[in-house]
Amino acid sequence: MSLKTVPGIAGISGDPRRYEHLSRIRLEDPDAVARAAASRRRHPGLKYGQQNFIVAADHPARGALAVGSDPTAMADRRDLLDRLQIALANPAVDGVLASPDIMDDLLLLGALEGKLVFGSMNRGGLAGLVNEFDDRFTGHTAAALQALGADGGKMLTRICLEDPDTVSALEATAKAVDSLAERKLIAMVEPFLSIRDTSGKVRNNLSTDAVIKSIAIAEGLGSTSAYTWMKLPVVADMERVMAATTLPTVLLGGDPDSSPDEVFASWGAALALPGVQGLTVGRTLLYPKDGDVAGAVATAASLLQTSPRIPVNVSE
Repeated sequence: MSLKTVPGIAGISGDPRRYEHLSRIRLEDPDAVARAAASRRRHPGLKYGQQNFIVAADHPARGALAVGSDPTAMADRRDLLDRLQIALANPAVDGVLASPDIMDDLLLLGALEGKLVFGSMNRGGLAGLVNEFDDRFTGHTAAALQALGADGGKMLTRICLEDPDTVSALEATAKAVDSLAERKLIAMVEPFLSIRDTSGKVRNNLSTDAVIKSIAIAEGLGSTSAYTWMKLPVVADMERVMAATTLPTVLLGGDPDSSPDEVFASWGAALALPGVQGLTVGRTLLYPKDGDVAGAVATAASLLQTSPRIPVNVSE
């Protein structure tokens, strides 16, 4: 997956020292992260019908480095930062979802000006861990996100009816929803009904009925849903899926096996549904098979609804 050169983005030359200044700043002036966050220009605000495009980059913190058949695709942090800067340079990309380490790098690079910022909160359920469903909150806290001037936090919520760790994971998610809501920050909840297969690997059930059931459970977590969003996969019969919630919903991309044309077509159809507020996509766009990150991002951006929908008057 070679990275195509895009003019105007620092570091694309492949110089191994291109991010050396980040190490120097972290060593000599760690407070620079907080200053960068405090001085950052915020996103102008959310509006229904103006769909948002958020790039996800929190996979490595869970030990998930694979993309497609490459088990270490996301291992090179310099390469990942190159790709993120290419994506964020597109004005249609509204923001980023990232773990604290990546978020801090992007703040120091000045790559988050005018962007939405979502922190990744629970990364303790490491990929392949024997107790993967015990997905503890080891990343951003609500207090830290407030201090950063972030817009919200995301939590992966895997529900395995056969695993006793599920109940504690749901409780922790509910507490995080409340903690974010107390600060008027968005709780982006990403639910799945999940199982362990015969090899012991955790797999998400992507059937329509399973996704709908996961929504019903996840949208009831916490003492208020006023600031809760759903982050949902694109599956068959998305009309039924979106009928299961009134919460703002962003679509996730995952690591699809389908061709790019099929993936983009499925996103386009889902984005046309009521309640869908945009895309939150990572590996599919950051590591496209042809290496053209800018092209993949531009194609995804072209699918977004940018004109406000006319609200329906239910009294008529």
